[in-house]
Amino acid sequence: MSITGTVRLAAVTYQAGFQIDDFLTRVANLLRADQVSLAGVLQENTSTVAGVCSEMTVVDLGSQTRFRISQDLGSQAVGCRLDVRGLTDMAALLDRPPASDVELLILNKFGRAEAEGGGLRPAFVRAIDAGIPVVTAVRATYAEAWSKFHGRLAVDLAPDFDSVLRWCRDSIRELRAERQINPPKITNHRT
Repeated sequence: MSITGTVRLAAVTYQAGFQIDDFLTRVANLLRADQVSLAGVLQENTSTVAGVCSEMTVVDLGSQTRFRISQDLGSQAVGCRLDVRGLTDMAALLDRPPASDVELLILNKFGRAEAEGGGLRPAFVRAIDAGIPVVTAVRATYAEAWSKFHGRLAVDLAPDFDSVLRWCRDSIRELRAERQINPPKITNHRT
C-alpha cells in the first residue's frame, strides 16, 4: 500500500451479534443529511424466515444501486450463500478511483475476503492514496488481519454512535480545509 498525504482510516470493531450494518447505515444517513458526499457500500440484510440466513444486498452509496450478494440455495442449506456474480458486479463498481468530490468512503466490512488479500482491499488503498477518509467495520475475528493490513495507520473505534460520527465529521472537516488550500482535480467517475 503506497501512502500519499494524510491517512484517515478508522474501523468500528465489534463482536458477532452486533447489528453493524444497521449501525453504519444510520451513520451514513446522518452524514448524508449533513450534505456530506459519500461513496462506498453498505450491506442490507433481510430475512423472511426465522433461523434462515438473510438475503444480503450491498448498496452503492453514490448511486444507490443495489447488488444482491447472496443466492437462495433452498431451506435445507446450511450457512450463508455468497453469490460470486453479485460480489463481482459490486467490486467492478469500486474498481476505479473515487470521484473528486467524495468526502468519506464507507466500506461495510473488512472481513474474510479482505483478510485473505482480496475483496475490497483495492478500494481501501485507492481511497487512502487519494487522501479520502475511510470508515469500515471489523469483527474481532479479523482484527489481527486488519492490523497487519493498515500497519498502525488506522484508528479503532468502539461501536459507539457518537464517537464514530465525531471521527467522521472531524476527518471530513480536515479534508475540506485541505481542499480549500489545494483543490482536487475535477474528475467524476460516478455512473
